[in-house]
Amino acid sequence: MPRHVDEHRAGRVSMAALEVGNAIPELKVTPDKYLTARYAGASGDFNPIHIDEEFARAVGLPGRILHGLWTMAQVARAQTEAAGGPEHLKRLSVQFRGMGLPEPEIVVSGTVRGRAVVDTVAEQSGNQIIRNAEAELTL
Repeated sequence: MPRHVDEHRAGRVSMAALEVGNAIPELKVTPDKYLTARYAGASGDFNPIHIDEEFARAVGLPGRILHGLWTMAQVARAQTEAAGGPEHLKRLSVQFRGMGLPEPEIVVSGTVRGRAVVDTVAEQSGNQIIRNAEAELTL
């Protein structure tokens, strides 16, 4: 069953589900239009491409864009939920390949490649904003 950002997480995926070739549960997140302002305050990253619509458009962007590290955090979140908690994430690497925008849903999906390695992508409106992500989990 797809998981959404506003749902309470009652259970975890069984470790047996993390076998080679299996998909981890999708994480679906819908960043609201105020997320970039809240994340700027939390992270200290006040780059105007994230918080000023007019500035972002003036420099050729479609509007304010999501912070890459926020998007990466959603990839980490999908991994840790699949593995049973943050203590199971041993390593995470990602390639930032596109711009995420506030409001369209982001879907994080992954497939177990090795006993504890998950290949992952984050996609928004058919565009992979993170791809070639790899998480190593301890089981």
